[in-house]
Amino acid sequence: MRDVALDSVPGLPSLYRSALLSSIPLPWSDGSVQRASDASAAALPDVRHRVSGVQAMVGDLTRFQQLIGAPAQDVLPSGYLHTIAFPVAMSVMARKDFPLPLLGMIHLRNAVEHRRAIGFGEQLDIAAWAEDLRPHHAGTQVDLVTEVSSSGAVVWTGRSTYLAKGTRLAGPAPEAKEERQPFTAPPLTAVWNLPGSIGRSYAAVSGDYNPIHLTALTAKALGMQRAIAHGMYLASRMVQETKPAGVDSFSWSIDFRSPVLLPARVAIAVAQQSDARGWQGAAITGWNQRRGREHFVGRLARLADLHA
Repeated sequence: MRDVALDSVPGLPSLYRSALLSSIPLPWSDGSVQRASDASAAALPDVRHRVSGVQAMVGDLTRFQQLIGAPAQDVLPSGYLHTIAFPVAMSVMARKDFPLPLLGMIHLRNAVEHRRAIGFGEQLDIAAWAEDLRPHHAGTQVDLVTEVSSSGAVVWTGRSTYLAKGTRLAGPAPEAKEERQPFTAPPLTAVWNLPGSIGRSYAAVSGDYNPIHLTALTAKALGMQRAIAHGMYLASRMVQETKPAGVDSFSWSIDFRSPVLLPARVAIAVAQQSDARGWQGAAITGWNQRRGREHFVGRLARLADLHA
């Protein structure tokens, strides 16, 4: 895999603008149209994008902590590490040789290993690449892998899975649609009341101005009923409200089952797991009480136990 060194962390708004321009039909001389980007190739770019010497900004960190209800401290929340690294992964998806359309990608799941406490003042190196392009019953899915290192050691890794709905690539038959059991609501732990503006608030602290999260008008232009909550806002808040203080080495994962249409009331159930050694993990479910529909399921675990 070839390394591509970037001068700095790219800005997400500029990446979205480039993706929007590449999706506009271009006229051929005979009056027919072509797309500026070609989504028919069945291979991922064999590159790893890298940025060195990245440091958290105090204003961005403070606003992120306030938004997810985290205390003001010099240790970076796990979800904040994602916001720092995400633009590097996005720059891979925004390449002209990336085979899937960036706009309209559906976020299916995340899995993270947070290997130790990461301080505000640390200089971080970020690497990101795409792998495992594969069929899905609704289109094509791909994993974006991100590594964050400090002083030469990997301290945080993330794997985000995305679906390009309706995009079919050559290859084996797509996986069968998952047959889920009827949802039975677990005992209620809390309710999150999410205002219609939460997508814009999270965009302001993360830089993720994907139009599907901002307003009903911009979301409808991309096929949504109305604006939906960022998956990483839900994930960041899940981790913040579930992991006990003092647990610095842990993993977390989240699977998104249905979008959270804004404004929303999200019912939350948390089942904590502990033994004689103390906290060992938790299972989390978020759902729509009125419709009886799951929004997400998540899991946290002590990292040492994960590798035991």
